[in-house]
Amino acid sequence: MIQNTRIRKLNGADRRENGSYVLYWMQEAQRTRSNAALEMAIRGANKHGLPVVVCFGLMDGYPEANARHYAFMLEGLSDCAKNLETRGIAFVVRRGLPVDVAIGMAQDAAAVICDRSYMPLQTGWRKRLAREAGCTVVQVETEVVVPVDVVSGKSEYAARTIRPKIQRVWDEYLVPLDETRPEASADGIDLAGDIDVSDPAAALAALDLDWSVRPATRFRGGEIEARRRLDHFVDVVLDGYAGARNEPSAAQTSFLSPYLHFGHISPVDMVLAAHDADAGSSDDRGSFIEELVVRRELSMNYVAFEPKFDTYDALPDWARKTLEQHAGDEREYVYSAEELEACNTHDAHWNDAMREMVHTGFMHNYMRMYWAKKILEWSATPQQAYVTTLALNNKYFLDGRDPNSYANVAWCYGLHDRAWTERPVFGKIRYMNANGLNRKFDMNAYTEFVDRLVEKERR
Repeated sequence: MIQNTRIRKLNGADRRENGSYVLYWMQEAQRTRSNAALEMAIRGANKHGLPVVVCFGLMDGYPEANARHYAFMLEGLSDCAKNLETRGIAFVVRRGLPVDVAIGMAQDAAAVICDRSYMPLQTGWRKRLAREAGCTVVQVETEVVVPVDVVSGKSEYAARTIRPKIQRVWDEYLVPLDETRPEASADGIDLAGDIDVSDPAAALAALDLDWSVRPATRFRGGEIEARRRLDHFVDVVLDGYAGARNEPSAAQTSFLSPYLHFGHISPVDMVLAAHDADAGSSDDRGSFIEELVVRRELSMNYVAFEPKFDTYDALPDWARKTLEQHAGDEREYVYSAEELEACNTHDAHWNDAMREMVHTGFMHNYMRMYWAKKILEWSATPQQAYVTTLALNNKYFLDGRDPNSYANVAWCYGLHDRAWTERPVFGKIRYMNANGLNRKFDMNAYTEFVDRLVEKERR
């Protein structure tokens, strides 16, 4: 089922009576399975005896995106093309500003369906589409378990304040989405695209992109690979997850955050798979679901209700105050952004984490916290540290430029956290150090793990 609370009409226009198809503008949910926006488009088309067309606008130089991000995305779009073709649904990929592509194709559509984003650029695009489509535009919220506006009408203070609000209603949304068969084929519709995503490498080479960050072989994009990783996680990795998930060298993680970022997998499917898993304890399942639903959807809440979410000024008053009080403290080490990017610090553990990020587009979650905390400690000012952390995060991580990214970076500077013991530089911000890593984890094993990853990427 598609819950009514996921659906929002974005304009007052009616269905275009002479429309040739129902259009789904795919952007946030780049998948064909468990995609409520696609299913709604199919159901609407079936009701009026029309075919379904899915469009995707592929622009050169999306803000902060580079060849690594585009390569992963194009692999996902290649999966979409194959899967849509088998269902008799046209998939048109055109080069240009995504909203321009959507508006252009909307002129022959009876109605337009789009998925919801929380990022300002994309929400602005949806508003423009609603104004210029000339027919009804309906938005479907696909990338969360519980719709953001159902959970809360304000920016939540912490996980402990949003958790009960999500848990009160999540059973209503944790239901499988039935796949609808299109009744009218789009095979006869003559709609040409100008990007062939069946060959992702060729499509990538044709675009004008930032190639300073190369594609990584560690991850292949697409819903097929996302589903394979999910199956492996619930069958093999979930057992013992609660106790081992923080061990940097254990690989006791789903590795699905890049796939969530590009919409290659449904978070509802992930929760249902964990619920139904034979492996693992209730603690293992609960720990995974806490991160996937409560923590991730807290970040959606943050971006949706905090206008300054991508700036230092969005940090809580107490955090900015304590950091400013210690801004003049002496720092034992100060590194430039260039030195950090080159993995050139005195701290071998930090360098290992940065190498994992630079070469593979991923970093173990526990090391991400340590990584950001050390940038705060080694920067001339907290403001500079924040800017550097966010820039490196968005440049190298496959799951960067995401609500989770902005909330997680800000968490390292006090967001959604509390005051801790006061100390130099950090003030009352939560502190982490190398001694803690060595005491808790096998850091030599992490070094060897990263060495193997880097060597594989260099082949």
